[in-house]
Amino acid sequence: MAVTKEQVLAYHEGTYPGKIEVVPTKPCRTQQDLSLAYTPGVAVPCLEIEKTPDAAYRYTDKGNLVAVVSNGTAVLGLGDIGALASKPVMEGKAVLFKRFAGIDVFDIELNTHDPDEVIRTCQILEPTFGGINLEDIKAPECFLIEEELRRTMRIPVFHDDQHGTAIISAAALLNALDLVGKDITNVRIVFCGAGAAGLACAAHYVRLGVRRENLIFCDIHGVVYEGRKEGMNPFLEKITVPTPLRTLRDAMKDADVFVGLSVKGTVDQDMVRSMAKRPIIFAMANPDPEITYEEATEARSDAIVATGRSDYPNQVNNVLGFPFIFRGALDVRATAINEEMKIAATFALAALAKEDVPDSVCRAYGVDRLRFGPAYIIPKPFDPRVLVWEASAVADAAMKSGVAQRTVDLETYREGLEQRIGRVHGTMRAIIHRAQQTSKRVVFPEGENERIIRASRILVDEQIAGPILIGRNSEIIHSVEGLGIGFDGITIVNQPLSTGEERYAQELFGLRMRKGVTIAEARELVKNRTILGALMVRFGEADALVAGLTQHYPDTIRPALQVIGVQAGRNKVCGCYVIVTRDGKKYVLADATVNIMPSAADLAEIALSAAGIARQFGMSPKIAMLSFSNFGSTRHALCDKVREATELVKKADSVLIVDGEMQADTAVVPEIANERYAFSAIRGDANVLVFPDLQSANITYKLLMRLGDAEAIGPILVGMKKPVHVLQTGATVEDIVNMAAIAVVEAQQE
Repeated sequence: MAVTKEQVLAYHEGTYPGKIEVVPTKPCRTQQDLSLAYTPGVAVPCLEIEKTPDAAYRYTDKGNLVAVVSNGTAVLGLGDIGALASKPVMEGKAVLFKRFAGIDVFDIELNTHDPDEVIRTCQILEPTFGGINLEDIKAPECFLIEEELRRTMRIPVFHDDQHGTAIISAAALLNALDLVGKDITNVRIVFCGAGAAGLACAAHYVRLGVRRENLIFCDIHGVVYEGRKEGMNPFLEKITVPTPLRTLRDAMKDADVFVGLSVKGTVDQDMVRSMAKRPIIFAMANPDPEITYEEATEARSDAIVATGRSDYPNQVNNVLGFPFIFRGALDVRATAINEEMKIAATFALAALAKEDVPDSVCRAYGVDRLRFGPAYIIPKPFDPRVLVWEASAVADAAMKSGVAQRTVDLETYREGLEQRIGRVHGTMRAIIHRAQQTSKRVVFPEGENERIIRASRILVDEQIAGPILIGRNSEIIHSVEGLGIGFDGITIVNQPLSTGEERYAQELFGLRMRKGVTIAEARELVKNRTILGALMVRFGEADALVAGLTQHYPDTIRPALQVIGVQAGRNKVCGCYVIVTRDGKKYVLADATVNIMPSAADLAEIALSAAGIARQFGMSPKIAMLSFSNFGSTRHALCDKVREATELVKKADSVLIVDGEMQADTAVVPEIANERYAFSAIRGDANVLVFPDLQSANITYKLLMRLGDAEAIGPILVGMKKPVHVLQTGATVEDIVNMAAIAVVEAQQE
């Protein structure tokens, strides 16, 4: 997407100049807070650190703080613009560290061209930082600086211009070679650009299996050949080869791979046409590639093309590397980022590209689907799973290679990373773990839907459930094969049924014959896939039903109620949402989907059901019965209903913490409750919110989602004889997996 100069400058200026600020992580509102944060209290952690230096990782931000250091001598495509002019780039780097991996950054711009001054500055800053990211420092000085800092410092030092590009482009290379069917040990690679990034890419590719003699380097003077005098330095001397080739055009003839790290327009279509069959073209010059994506693909339709741009497929973007590499390194307190860690990062990215891509990622990029293939050989930067895959791979490699000073349990560590990538994702892990203990069969009436099929693959692969897909056998098989995900573990029930249909019809007739349904009508009704799914659950051929992705809520819940029915002792079912707020607090909202105007007795039953959902998600329920009045402050039939419901809940379960009627802010703001309603059992700490009607519950849920940056799980249907859940129209694959996991846990409890 093109942006104007005015837009860019307005963005960077704004109401607060720049892109970063320091935000306190501890309160500092009172004199007591000030005494703890600074004098006299701060002396205590100082003395602890003096006694035990590692205590700095407990009492300061050192373990989550990286310095982005530059002298501005090789900025983006701008060259040597100086330290001050490089500051917007370094601030941008800080933003990316924080946005993608939660790492704090101080950007440090050094007004010097002397590599020794850069080295000494970094060395004396070691007590402050957990790691150093060198940025936009020209070659060959960048090699000298990084090499000396890695030798002399005990924290990770990483020159992103070299290694970030190498790690990420190598992941793309591995996958591209897989697609074109070429052996990495045999491919011939031509590099255009023999600077820091080019040399680092070559070294990394060799570690992955590329043969050194199969690499040809070109720079502004042409091929870097053995015996060349012009523009040489000790680093270029190491990459010379005996060859008669003298120009980039010569070198590209019959080459398998082109790696561009130079400037716009250095490659033309004839050069691309001269390459070997199924060529791989990485034109990564920024902001404009050596040859555009359109020109390259027009010249060779069999080519796999990657660039550094976000507006074309296969963006090789360093943001896929440095935040997650440092995350893994910091979390195990690595003393360096070594070759094993870089290789682990490459393989993690390559493997992730072959996984099913979440709908949220596709939406972020404005596409319906992303699937491993020529136009998708590397994950997208906004794929939240990169954090889990890459950081855990780096941490594991650090521990195995001996540079980690802290050992972590990898599975526990991965779960902690998952908590970072999404509040719902983290909240659901406990439910998913429980579901994995004893797998159950979940039937999906909309079995032909691609999202249902993709979710089914995840359910099988993660051992959450055994999916049963209802639909036309041929359509499901076609979709499964088209997605390339395999049939194992997935059961297909062909619809219309060829056999066994009569027993379903007879069962339905027995249930509905006094509701006006004839046997002939029952035979027609069982062709409805939702009814068939519900009957399968009733017969014990499935343990749970999950439906509603492509139809209205009532059209799903009605057949389930007719066939499966309400739990013994209950009169109503209700729909709850588990809401996770921006600060990680969890609330259960009820009833937001089923009962439009519940009675007092209905509200009491809804409250008891919602308390069960809270327990299922590890919460000790504290129920607020909501109204527009506080404890009798307004006399009205609507308030009286809620007041009566509160008493019914107390009688039904004397142990439950419940109170009302109360206004919503009284339920969740401790200051209000403590100041005005000290007698209440709820002191602003409610986590189950029972609304007086469906309208208010549903409105609140949608406002929280749209305006409050909350995340939701649900709706969770409570009160059925057997587990039944109704998906929202347009639910994502992750939503489907979550609802299936909840259904499995409910089936286990039965």
